[in-house]
Amino acid sequence: MNLRRDVFQALADPTRRAILLLVASHAMPAGAIASNFDTSRPTVSKHLQILTECELLKPEQNGREIYYHLNPQKMKEIADFIEPFRQMWDDRFNKLEAVMKNYIAK
Repeated sequence: MNLRRDVFQALADPTRRAILLLVASHAMPAGAIASNFDTSRPTVSKHLQILTECELLKPEQNGREIYYHLNPQKMKEIADFIEPFRQMWDDRFNKLEAVMKNYIAK
């Protein structure tokens, strides 16, 4: 059975978000990623598997090691999905700020 992972469930985990931040600037092998966490390597490996299944990371074989790269295209898809919500909340906060300034000015 091929389980399809939800990208937002993957992003909900703080360890997976930390992994994405680690590989954002440069690709890293699993061992180097795991050395940044106080968990076992198999646990980090499972996180990498989930992030790869969601296409947030792209694995690339380089000799005996697999380097994990951030997938900017997938991150852009997520950002594009979230953008209308961000704009909506910015508008709401701007309106609230205007009401508060008007209230204080009186």
